[in-house]
Amino acid sequence: MSAEAAAFVVFSLGMLVLMGIGMNMAFALVLTGAGMAWVLDFWDTQLLAQNLVAGIDSFPLLAVPFFVLAGELMNAGGISRRIITMAQAWVGHIRGGLGYVAIGAAVLMASMSGSALADTAALATILLPMMRQQGYPLPTSAGLLASGGIIAPIIPPSMPFVIYGVTTNTSISALFLSGIVPGLFMGAGLILAWKWVLRRIELPEGQPLPLRERLVATGKAFWALLMPVIIIGGMKSGVFTPTEAAVVAAFYALFVALVVHREMRLGDIHGVLVRAARTTAIVMFLCAGAQVASYMITLADLPGTLSCWLGPLIESPRLLMAVMMVVLVIVGTALDLTPTILIFAPVMLPIAVKAGIDPVYFGLMFVLNGAIGLITPPVGTVLNVVAGVGRLPLHQVIRGVNPFLLTYLAVLVLFILFPSLVTAPVAWMR
Repeated sequence: MSAEAAAFVVFSLGMLVLMGIGMNMAFALVLTGAGMAWVLDFWDTQLLAQNLVAGIDSFPLLAVPFFVLAGELMNAGGISRRIITMAQAWVGHIRGGLGYVAIGAAVLMASMSGSALADTAALATILLPMMRQQGYPLPTSAGLLASGGIIAPIIPPSMPFVIYGVTTNTSISALFLSGIVPGLFMGAGLILAWKWVLRRIELPEGQPLPLRERLVATGKAFWALLMPVIIIGGMKSGVFTPTEAAVVAAFYALFVALVVHREMRLGDIHGVLVRAARTTAIVMFLCAGAQVASYMITLADLPGTLSCWLGPLIESPRLLMAVMMVVLVIVGTALDLTPTILIFAPVMLPIAVKAGIDPVYFGLMFVLNGAIGLITPPVGTVLNVVAGVGRLPLHQVIRGVNPFLLTYLAVLVLFILFPSLVTAPVAWMR
């Protein structure tokens, strides 16, 4: 067996074994990278340390802690709650209205935080008790909230797009623009799926609120609604870069929470910063560990090996895209979104580009597929968040998410068949 083949075996089996025993993903990446270095006779502790540092030594990655902080400030400062209250004022009276509130709020919140976990936790904390009180079936409700939460990685600003752009040297601004239309498609798909689910559920209709009360609720959400306009408008007009947009988002959320809504005190900032720092540390350590594995993967020429396997499909870009998406769906059942990007994106993107696939389109599809993996069992990180917040058994949430998971897979197939649904809006907006 050649050294390259042995390195591939070490990487594959090492990741499976270490994940199987429950090791933290970042440590698993470092250890498998070190194992590959040993097999390739390239062992050098200094080189491993340099790669760890190189994995996080990137200016665009500064966007990650600031977007995380913006999401924490949104939840602590009442911004998320005002978005949900506004949506409830307009559509809460419709039969199954809280479901439509969840979808609308998910789309709006996605345009502010970029974090699936933060948005899902906010939605579930506020809406799940209301759904329980009004007699909504809890498994289906939890499944809908989890499905709404994963719109956040697609609609800008998106932390996964930042990580993908840094990892593959793809324009982050272009990736942000590519997510707007697919994110709206996801919201529309959830509406259709929720309508279909409602056929078997007996729920009463409520009384619509007077127009004045609706306008009051919308007015209270004004500062929240202004946030995506500032972020996306600023990037589109060239006033600031995606990294600078993250800083603007964090400071804007802080200003609204402290000065406008006054739901935070100066003493609360410490807790918000601690929570944001913990989340940032997890993401950054993953990036550092993935750089070690990625460097060794390049030395072992695993991208070249994969290219040889997929070589016959390069002449048929759509078929190649379909095969890679199937592989990523399978990977998504076991890996979280961030490690999937860090491990597989640098390997797959060169093959896609060689086949003539637009790199921005591929990036959108890659992140969309990984986001779907967040609600795909057995790992399903977002499913665990909803189960924890709602104190529900995980198997109930898995059962409830199935109709919405199938809807997202249908959206994925639609974008494979018609790439112009993604590329045409990006070309127009740029």
